Amino acid sequence: MSLTKRIVSLALAVLLCFGSAALVACHGNRQVQEEFKIDAEFDENQQIEITFWAKNENNANQVAVYQQAVEDFEALYPNIKVNLKPYSDYTLIYQDVITNISTNTTPNVCISYPDHIATYMTGQNVIVKLDELMRDSRYGFGGSYHRFDSVKSDEMIQKYLDEGKINGSYYAVPYMRSTEACYINKTYVEALGYEVPDVLTWEYIWEVSEAAMKKNADGTFAINGQKVMIPFIYKSTDNMMISMLKQKGAGYSTDDAKIEIFNDTTKEILYEIGEHAETRAFSTFKVSSYPGNYLNAGQCIFAIDSTAGATWMGSDAPLYDIHSSAIVDFETVVRPIPQYDVENPKMISQGPSICIFNKENTQEVLASWFFVQYLLTNKVQIAYAQTEGYVPVTSKAQNSEEYKDYISRAGENNSLYYDVKIAASKLLNDNVDNTFVTPVFAGSASLREAAGQMIEEVVTAKRRKIKVDDAFIETLFDNMVALYRLDQVKPVEVVTQTAPPAETTEKKKTE
Repeated sequence: MSLTKRIVSLALAVLLCFGSAALVACHGNRQVQEEFKIDAEFDENQQIEITFWAKNENNANQVAVYQQAVEDFEALYPNIKVNLKPYSDYTLIYQDVITNISTNTTPNVCISYPDHIATYMTGQNVIVKLDELMRDSRYGFGGSYHRFDSVKSDEMIQKYLDEGKINGSYYAVPYMRSTEACYINKTYVEALGYEVPDVLTWEYIWEVSEAAMKKNADGTFAINGQKVMIPFIYKSTDNMMISMLKQKGAGYSTDDAKIEIFNDTTKEILYEIGEHAETRAFSTFKVSSYPGNYLNAGQCIFAIDSTAGATWMGSDAPLYDIHSSAIVDFETVVRPIPQYDVENPKMISQGPSICIFNKENTQEVLASWFFVQYLLTNKVQIAYAQTEGYVPVTSKAQNSEEYKDYISRAGENNSLYYDVKIAASKLLNDNVDNTFVTPVFAGSASLREAAGQMIEEVVTAKRRKIKVDDAFIETLFDNMVALYRLDQVKPVEVVTQTAPPAETTEKKKTE
């Protein structure tokens, strides 16, 4: 099954089982857990086994970091065994969790996007609310019980921590953060007679992309002498639509789950994209394939992907999916995604978050929480950040001498200090205040899929020479609502709550 079909099938499966009652109807009866409360001391004499579903970018170095973290954690807590299950794709984790909720066979700890976590929460008390755990003086951030140097509440970067808030409470903590970057073949841009600005605009990127479509008499492209050239490829079209709407100040959705995406600005964006899809100056990952492969082969000039994929980008990239003989030599530079307003840049904040699943055995929940906090220690944060263009989610790690040394050594080699990877990390560190997140609620994952699918439909239509006009787009809007059941998304009550203080729960006496 193709990626597009799998995503659509998954979206339908999730939405057909929308809400806790529907989850029961779809999968059969499941026992409703009581909300987790810290009602007992951690029992060090009880053997506990927990499962951790982790996400990696098909990057063996990331798996190695997870494996080392598990090994080190188990050495600190001999009564806790952690079973690691690496996944290469967030969608696969999402699909497996949805399937396993009905049988109470979810993992204990899971890496997911907050949008996905909101869908998991349509089952009652499936996900552990973390507020009490965060502020507990024994087991919380910086707690007295820990056998490792636990991060304190004020050492978490608040903006990243708040991304785990759903309906006013914390249901996830950040693990790493990334954003999107534009990886640019500077050599080709300059050969076309342009310079690469510090901040790209959409007008600039469309103009250069169209200029790169010029062909020689033999049908090859003038810029690369090859038969293939797709100047601009965007990996995540959902992020593309969301970012363009945010930059224009247009509606997407509200915190209380009001869907606003089907508006005139969205229509304008689709026309804009369609114009360049028609000339084939623009394409997407789903339509063409991974942008890094085209970039490295000299068949793409602007490749937009996550900073978490930086090691796959550029002539000297340590990771690549094409034959080495196909790689073309060029200078790679990294910039933020294109903007409509260069004075007010907007880029999405993303990256893996961690949630804990509720279990009958409260000791499992406590053990899971200890492991989650261990993943926030400097040793794990810095090691994982070094695998890609991720940045640590704690000021403690970011301000450490080890991390500062790593960031300062860009270009020393094409592995640990690969310059494109470190440039991608610096891009996010320099633009934290320019990042944004979208509202999270049950159904927000499906809305995100719809946002990207509209771009895919327009690009596909243009390639098939189908007329894209107002009637086409109105029908497209209706189809997205129906396909993703967006008319069934229910409003939520938004509760305002400040971050939990570091230590507010009084320490209980040990019996």
